[in-house]
Amino acid sequence: MSSVNLQWRDERIEGSAVAIGIFDGVHQGHQLLIERARQHNPHVTALTFFPHPTALLAPDKEPTYLLTLADRVLQLRLSGADSVAIAPFTDEFARLSPEEFIDQVLIGELRASQIIVGENFRFGAKARGDVAMLRSRSEFQTEEVPLVEADGGVISSTRIRELVREGHVVQASEFLTRPHQLVGEVVHGEKRGREIGYPTANLGYDAKATVPRDGIYAGWLSVDTHRWQAAISVGRNPHFPKEGGERSVQVEAYAIDQEGLDLYGEMARIEFGFRLRDTVAFASLDQLLTQMRIDVDEARRLTE
Repeated sequence: MSSVNLQWRDERIEGSAVAIGIFDGVHQGHQLLIERARQHNPHVTALTFFPHPTALLAPDKEPTYLLTLADRVLQLRLSGADSVAIAPFTDEFARLSPEEFIDQVLIGELRASQIIVGENFRFGAKARGDVAMLRSRSEFQTEEVPLVEADGGVISSTRIRELVREGHVVQASEFLTRPHQLVGEVVHGEKRGREIGYPTANLGYDAKATVPRDGIYAGWLSVDTHRWQAAISVGRNPHFPKEGGERSVQVEAYAIDQEGLDLYGEMARIEFGFRLRDTVAFASLDQLLTQMRIDVDEARRLTE
């Protein structure tokens, strides 16, 4: 009898092809796992883990995330998974031997008929389990899928995080097959944008989210079913120094050609399509406004 309680999103499906991974970002490599699983079985389950294993095993090395757990589940579904099972990565789960992981999770909980994993997949306490161990079991078939390479390297969540942090959002978007995004509640800021004619939605994002390098970006702002073209600022607003010290990194989006929006308290999504320039302090407010008009026009053009 299984002692592991998986958390299910959507209907629990037994006997499906099970694609296994952390799946942060649900990038091209992750999407290939789901595609291969679909080739084996009309029913596909994605098994993911939360929180990230390093949050428990090596907290100082825990990475920022590319997607919230809710959006990870959504993207797995959009990529073809019929259901998503989440394994809570607890102390107890981390102590499971490879054999216990197979018996309790893959067989006991999932009743898997096929297992689809990425190249060099490891599992179980101290990562002692490998693909050869999976293939030795007769209860299911196992396929090891090669890693996806592009532009001289493997597409991985780690690589995409580095691209985002360096501001290379176009390349990150190519690897993700969609723009990198941040989500959070629209919170009150300093209202500088409103004062100068460019009211922005100030995003209260999670401290563990992967935030692009300071700069001005073109992208989209979404609230509920509405999605607007946007000019986005990431940074500490150097043109308006803060009294008493440096402000934290702010992520603000101006919804282009939209007047009178009141988004305070709403959950919003900001998608980063293109990097326009670095953030700089201007010699005068007129120079800032001139550049902002240029930025908005360019953002409008790029996101049409």
